[in-house]
Amino acid sequence: MNKVLFNYLFTGYTKMIFKVIMIAYCFGIILNLFEEIEFFKNSNSSILIPMSLTALYVPNIVIKLMPFIIFIASMWFLLKLIDSSDLLTMKVFGYSNFKIFFILALISFMLGWIILFAVNPITSIMVKYYEQTKSNFSRDIDHLISVNKNGLWIKENTVDGYRIITADATKSNVIKNVIIFNLDEDNMLINKIHSKEADISNNEWNLKEVIIHKFKDGISEQSSLERFSIVSKYNYGKISVLFKNFDTMSFLDLLLSYNDLQKKGYNKSYLDQNLNSMLSMPFFLFIMTSLASILSMSTLKKSNNFMFIVVGLITVVAVYYFKDLSLALGQTNRISLSLAVWIPIIAIGLFSSVGVLQINEK
Repeated sequence: MNKVLFNYLFTGYTKMIFKVIMIAYCFGIILNLFEEIEFFKNSNSSILIPMSLTALYVPNIVIKLMPFIIFIASMWFLLKLIDSSDLLTMKVFGYSNFKIFFILALISFMLGWIILFAVNPITSIMVKYYEQTKSNFSRDIDHLISVNKNGLWIKENTVDGYRIITADATKSNVIKNVIIFNLDEDNMLINKIHSKEADISNNEWNLKEVIIHKFKDGISEQSSLERFSIVSKYNYGKISVLFKNFDTMSFLDLLLSYNDLQKKGYNKSYLDQNLNSMLSMPFFLFIMTSLASILSMSTLKKSNNFMFIVVGLITVVAVYYFKDLSLALGQTNRISLSLAVWIPIIAIGLFSSVGVLQINEK
């Protein structure tokens, strides 16, 4: 009987998780598709392009929402058990509230590791391909910027055509090994500028140790300058935000490239934050299951599910803002960014441990 009940819980809960994931995915498709269509509105691209880009990007959003998806799936599944009196039946056969909660939480915990080592590498490749595909269709788009483990890539329009800028990385307000390709409207290369480093504190970039190659009628002319300046749409403030985004890298990629990324100028604190954020996924899913169990199993009586929905929404919003507040404290250097990732998990975990003991007595 125990095996039958375990299979029932496992099958029912995993199906519920899949159902909520699909609901989140459909909402994500609808919302992101409009954004992609807006991005391509001035180009002659087919509608299939924004549709395919949306399909590539939305799974990454769904993964980020997994703690909340698990919370909703857990609560929904447990309320279903209560309404059908299956929870009471399980208790008759020796399944305590704690045992039911632990099975569901363990499934969530294992799912977190599967996401980290199996799903995350796939979604990071999809996001990388998403950015590459978007850049390929960027000819008619004024500005585009991308950051990955290889460094910085910028495309922006100029008076004569457009320019493409590449650089190793940013450290404070300085980027290293800057290469600028200036092209005309016919995609002909006008000149190539190489700079050892550039100060990008503001929109007027100050380049140092500059070599300029000018191209005209198949002839290349080279000149050297100590200093040179260009005006860009981007500055350190805008670019540094992108260097905190590691969506194109999986947990293993980030872990294996950790030292190289630091050498390229990536901030150690943000590297640690992202590593810990990814690593915390299984634990976050576990505590969100426990939180849902406390709210759902506080009574075995059938009740108005609307009340549980309202309480669930309030809880999700509270957890989201608590997590956001903790990260804000980390980003303002009041606490370490690594600690900022774990504080919500530890706090909610302590609260949940007390609640789980209470529901086990019911």
